Amino acid sequence: MMRLRHILLARDFSSCSEHALACALDLAQRMDATLHVLYADTRHDALLALDEPQMPVGEKARDVIRRLLEPDESVPLAFDPGDLRVEHVMTRDVAPARAILTYAQEHDIDLIVMGTHGRRGIRRMLLGSVAREVVQQARCPVLTVRPRGRTSSAPPSIQRLLVPVDFSAHARAALVHAKALAGLYGASIDLLHVIEEYVHPAFYTTGIYASIYDATPDIEQKSREVLQQLVEETPGPDVPVAVHVQPGRAADAIVQEADALGSDLVVMSTHGLTGLEHFLIGSVAEHVVQSVECPVFTLKPFGKMLVPIPQSQAAEQQPA
Repeated sequence: MMRLRHILLARDFSSCSEHALACALDLAQRMDATLHVLYADTRHDALLALDEPQMPVGEKARDVIRRLLEPDESVPLAFDPGDLRVEHVMTRDVAPARAILTYAQEHDIDLIVMGTHGRRGIRRMLLGSVAREVVQQARCPVLTVRPRGRTSSAPPSIQRLLVPVDFSAHARAALVHAKALAGLYGASIDLLHVIEEYVHPAFYTTGIYASIYDATPDIEQKSREVLQQLVEETPGPDVPVAVHVQPGRAADAIVQEADALGSDLVVMSTHGLTGLEHFLIGSVAEHVVQSVECPVFTLKPFGKMLVPIPQSQAAEQQPA
């Protein structure tokens, strides 16, 4: 069962973060969680903007939420906003990402929700680089949301989850969370493994930089078998799961598959690696967050888990 009690929404007042707000409000209602709405202002920006008339942050925040939750004749509200516990917080720091990460750490936040783009120029809050820094450094899972059309009070439609796995323990932890999320939304899962023909030797058994198809001609079939075994061994709600194996470059293939399948949410591990390993692996998650159209739920293998991970899931499992 997923434990999600405190959700942090990093806000500016762009249309992008209003869509993130709709996602955060819906998730908070489903989990009966407290929503912390954080407005981070950099000291440099605040000093340059002192002469601009502004609505007090708390008042403006409540006005945005009221407008977002106003009944829409075409789309009825799915929940009573009066049932939600929302805390508004204003903080100042030298950088937005640091403000978000510090608040999350100090208040034991379970999930950070944020838009991937926001204001630009001096008054910027949530640029893609800020979201990238939060995804890289946050110790709790992060849900990144891109703007998608007109802002509405309608809750997000999550019917199909895409879960990329590379047979590492990190990726299998993502499947545990995906099953919990699929159960929460009544959704199905597409489990995807991408076979990179020329790969870092640590991921397969050849130990050389050569085509994996030369070493293991039936690698696609073996991968499907391991995926199916992974589904059966991973605990969680009994949700529909389809397995997919695609050749290609992992980062591009994941984005293409999400588009082809009409995925509503991608759930994946960042791996949290640095240096050369980060370039080889962690950059995949970064590319997906920046490029895919649907929201992306990322988690760290060394960070906070919202679902208990069985000890058996820690063992490495690779196609032989």
